[in-house]
Amino acid sequence: MHLEFRNYYEVLLLEILRDEGLMDELPEDYLADLCCLTLNQLPVRYIRHLVDTYFFEQYDELQQMKSDIHIALERSQDFLQSNLKQSQLTE
Repeated sequence: MHLEFRNYYEVLLLEILRDEGLMDELPEDYLADLCCLTLNQLPVRYIRHLVDTYFFEQYDELQQMKSDIHIALERSQDFLQSNLKQSQLTE
């Protein structure tokens, strides 16, 4: 049996990163760390079909999810930047 499902927050996060140009701007390893740190701060919302989500989703709910992602993304970027500075100081 083959089931397909995914975390909707992953989909939205990748959309935001693409829209902000970060997918092309950041190194792949940094981007992977950024995504993991960001997603670990967010709840999980599994979906089967993205098109169903667009159809049934309420606008306010989507805006709140995107806001939560932006907040978590900012925290993750701050965390990674501070760790980068720390590692540069110890070298």
